[in-house]
Amino acid sequence: MPRRDEPQIGLSKAIRQLRLEDHLSQEALGLRADIHPTWISHLESGRVNPTWGNVRRIAKGLRVPLPELAALAEDLELEYETAPRPENGNGGR
Repeated sequence: MPRRDEPQIGLSKAIRQLRLEDHLSQEALGLRADIHPTWISHLESGRVNPTWGNVRRIAKGLRVPLPELAALAEDLELEYETAPRPENGNGGR
């Protein structure tokens, strides 16, 4: 399978949503998942994509089953892909 370089928006949004629902800072999640908080920030902003091992560690740090994290990521990705986008240029004229 080819490497996927484009940002995984759904996963980024899912991690951030679950982290905030648990009232965790990026630092606290980083400690729980044994991942540097700066990397958590880069992940949530879509600047980096995690490895499978790091996704498992993040799910464990969020204290959610991996399938729950994956399902939320898929839902948020679909929501992102189908959301209306503002038109570029001069307001559509």
